[in-house]
Amino acid sequence: MTTSSFHRRRLLAATGSALALGAAGLLRPAFAQTVAATPSMRGGSNNYRPEAPIIERIGGGGFWMTGTVRRAGDGAPLANQRIQIWAHTTEGHERDARSHGATLTDADGIFRLEMPQIVPAFGQAHGHLAYDSGDYETVFLRPLMDSPSQTSLEAHFVLQPV
Repeated sequence: MTTSSFHRRRLLAATGSALALGAAGLLRPAFAQTVAATPSMRGGSNNYRPEAPIIERIGGGGFWMTGTVRRAGDGAPLANQRIQIWAHTTEGHERDARSHGATLTDADGIFRLEMPQIVPAFGQAHGHLAYDSGDYETVFLRPLMDSPSQTSLEAHFVLQPV
């Protein structure tokens, strides 16, 4: 067998394999993924107080509200974005000013704020979060807890520029 015949057989085998994989749908061109913006949730803006202060902690703490903030489209993390948090807790109702506070995202778009334990209001243990700083569309979230005994709750924002 000559060298050129050997190379031609390898080329034909590789081409046949690529065609078979493509026909099976296993070979696909790479397309840019887009990350969709988070819509506001029904009831998310209940008892919202504009301009809640940026604080280190709400009340005595013991419960952690955490999450991320990313940009719609490319999913890039957004630093220094203000997230307001409020809830019905062991120390106050969600309409009380002392139950509201805000925090900023870090360089990786992550936020964390300690607050008192969330307790059920109207039969559901839930938190409220808002992005309302103006560079992106306002979003209100109202995530539910699986159990009132949970000691943390996550919420994630994907923001659409205004």
